[in-house]
Amino acid sequence: MQANGFFDDIGETLGNAIHGVVTFLLSLFDNTLSAAQEFVDGLTRSLGISGSLFSILVLIVGLWLLFGGLRALLRGALIGAVVRVAIGLLVLSWLLV
Repeated sequence: MQANGFFDDIGETLGNAIHGVVTFLLSLFDNTLSAAQEFVDGLTRSLGISGSLFSILVLIVGLWLLFGGLRALLRGALIGAVVRVAIGLLVLSWLLV
């Protein structure tokens, strides 16, 4: 029977350290992705829309248009604000109905 050498112990210690780092990162990303999925599920369930990527993108575009209309209103561009808000509400009404 052969005794473990010095370099064998160093290799085992380094392997255990790498395994610990990989396990930590895997659990970190798994928890982050799980939290993001639960957020999207709650958002889509409360709005009554499907959780597809297309629905989320349409929601983002509609909210972006509403935000642009608010910014235009604060700048004093009344016509631009009305147009952007109207288009944003139209996009969101397609999604939510």
